[in-house]
Amino acid sequence: MPNDRSMPFAPPKRQAASRRNTLLWIFDPLERNPSYLLKPMFGCQAAYLEGRLCLVAADRGDPWNGLLVCTSHDHHASLRQEMPALRPHPVLPKWLYLPQDDAAFETIAARVAELVLAGDPRVGVEPKPRATGRSNNRPRV
Repeated sequence: MPNDRSMPFAPPKRQAASRRNTLLWIFDPLERNPSYLLKPMFGCQAAYLEGRLCLVAADRGDPWNGLLVCTSHDHHASLRQEMPALRPHPVLPKWLYLPQDDAAFETIAARVAELVLAGDPRVGVEPKPRATGRSNNRPRV
């Protein structure tokens, strides 16, 4: 089979269509905030407000099928008291998780989005700075 260089006018290879995250509706109210930012995160979509990572919509297979509420352990008890369906995520227990198969998923997800939009200090974490991959003592070119 010839390589791509031998056929300069060959049509591009077909790429698999990316699957749309069906949980992005949760973030609709957040779009009113000018600081709202949507970023991909481990195959899911993450919502940031005021530079803080707040929510992750995970529309994949278990345990990545629901809403992750980015918070610290200090706030787990009060959030779970208000919304008992929230539980520590099985892979990322530092965050709370609302599985999509919960009977009250839509209601609770909407409530969590309201908390984020209202600036509730229990929801949201400062993202860790990304590693640049270069040593600090090497000069920039």
